[in-house]
Amino acid sequence: MNENKEFQPYIPADRITPEITITSILMGIILAVVFGAANAYLGLRVGMTISASIPAAVLAMGVIRVIMKKNSILESNIVQTTGSAGESLAAGTIFTLPALFLWAKEGKMETPGILEITLIALLGGLLGVLFMVPLRNALIVKEHGVLPYPEGTACAEVLLAGEEGGSSASTVFAGMGIAAVFKFIIDGLKVVPSEVSLRVKGYAGEIGTQIYPAVMSVGYICGPKISAYMFAGGIVSWMVLIPLIVLFGADLVLYPGSVPIGQMFAEGGANAIWGSYIRYIGAGALAAGGMISLAKSLPLIVRTFKDAMKGLRHTTNTNNTRTGNDINFNIILGGIAIITILIWLVPAIPVTLPGAIIIVVFGFFFATVSSRMVGLVGSSNNPVSGMAIATLLFATIILKVTGDNGIHGMQGAIAIGSIICIVAAIAGDTSQDLKTGYLLGATPKKQQIGEFIGVTTAALAIGGVLYLLNAAWGFGSEQLGAPQAMLMKMIVEGVMENNLPWALVFIGVFLAVAIELLGIPVLPFAIGVYLPVQLNACIMVGGLVRLAFDKMKKIEKKEKETIINNGILYCSGMIAGEGLVGILLAVFAILKWNTVIDLSTRINLPPIVANIGSLVAFALVILSLVKFSFGKAKKKG
Repeated sequence: MNENKEFQPYIPADRITPEITITSILMGIILAVVFGAANAYLGLRVGMTISASIPAAVLAMGVIRVIMKKNSILESNIVQTTGSAGESLAAGTIFTLPALFLWAKEGKMETPGILEITLIALLGGLLGVLFMVPLRNALIVKEHGVLPYPEGTACAEVLLAGEEGGSSASTVFAGMGIAAVFKFIIDGLKVVPSEVSLRVKGYAGEIGTQIYPAVMSVGYICGPKISAYMFAGGIVSWMVLIPLIVLFGADLVLYPGSVPIGQMFAEGGANAIWGSYIRYIGAGALAAGGMISLAKSLPLIVRTFKDAMKGLRHTTNTNNTRTGNDINFNIILGGIAIITILIWLVPAIPVTLPGAIIIVVFGFFFATVSSRMVGLVGSSNNPVSGMAIATLLFATIILKVTGDNGIHGMQGAIAIGSIICIVAAIAGDTSQDLKTGYLLGATPKKQQIGEFIGVTTAALAIGGVLYLLNAAWGFGSEQLGAPQAMLMKMIVEGVMENNLPWALVFIGVFLAVAIELLGIPVLPFAIGVYLPVQLNACIMVGGLVRLAFDKMKKIEKKEKETIINNGILYCSGMIAGEGLVGILLAVFAILKWNTVIDLSTRINLPPIVANIGSLVAFALVILSLVKFSFGKAKKKG
């Protein structure tokens, strides 16, 4: 405790520097939309999102410090605080709400309105911030030196290394530009195919790779181990399960399929088997993985909640300095009450009074847990999906028991699960941002306002993004698999209608159990089982590049870290660039411009030439990653 009182941030409490300015707010808003849209696209494709705090911080330093010649670290901090909120809100939204579009496609309900999506995202995001704010003093101030908050601390270090901001920012921008051009050539102009696959005659398995920079970047950022687990899951589903289904069931008509498996394979290949059967196995594995992760974390979750509540009771913030100034507690309580009433009474949100109560209770619990757990193990290890699954199961059962069943109950369950998922994601992001601010000497109240602005901006944009992507390709398609949303849909249907192919689901469940018993992290493996092997292979390529960097010898540790960090920034830029062009191409598809720019029929390359061209283009992207990683390191050296 005494140590915490002696802690001196980079900017002392008695020093006033610019924080909330027109520049910081405008940049924060832009980055909230950019990273929110990019992460929405990425999450719907691969089932994972990336943290936007460090890329946002780097871009802020590049613009404010280098271009505008302003020495204002706290201004840059507001930019990353506001900008990173977009990514967290997008993650919570895309993991759940696409289920509503899928039901609309099946004719069970009307397509959800943009107002409904916006309100769910907005109210969930605001609740996440409001629930976390009272915990700041207990978790961040009191627990300083106990809770490391890895991402928040790393972001502070990036901002403190401000003299490198311009160079680092150029790396992010370069990644954005190269990936944007590549995406437009591959998926817009379609000069060469976006996927290369190999099929062995007489064997129903299929292997290959996609060639997308963003997907490869996920593998680089996640690292070789996570990439390998995902690829292993893809190998099991596409090289083991699919061949077994075709081999033993060629003459069978197996639900949910409507034709013999042999005929299905002959007409649609391995992809048809994947769509009809493997996705259910993958969903079972994902659900089991989420629950296993939650169960493993349960002792920590209980202890975390108890410690946080103890800290909240016994810690009163008597610090009246600038760095101890939070939003007034009465405003927080009033905001929570108003939002709860709105969730219950606004017709556009399909949530009844029991549902609103579930949201408040589970929301506060999981916001508290999420805020402390990201401090302990980081955002990447925070079991948000497990929290969402647990909430969804409980909410669906309660709604069914209370008579709110059928499609209205299913909509309500998804809305509840979505709000809880957003609350947990935003609370975790807010706590990381406030940790960054604590180390730098930011004003907490101004950061909290920045979070509100980022959440509001991203919420206003996310509905349009979902509409665009669904209209262009459709959720659950090859382009946008939406694995988490498909899982949430299956869970709700399973409880409400009991119409799932349970045999396939339980195969996935016990596959996940076996993997867990082997000591392998089950969630990345389960995602790999669910997703196409070509996508997993592309992720694996990024993981192998990262492995090569990690294993470099005859090089100083500091230089190696610089190379790896440059690669992370470059990959973050590639994810943002490809995601934005993906949204642009979705607009083109809706306007029917995609056929105008499509050159594939005019060029008409032989298949082998086209495939070689794809691989060469992919190799050039990998070389660009190597060049920018090493090039920047040498310049700094």
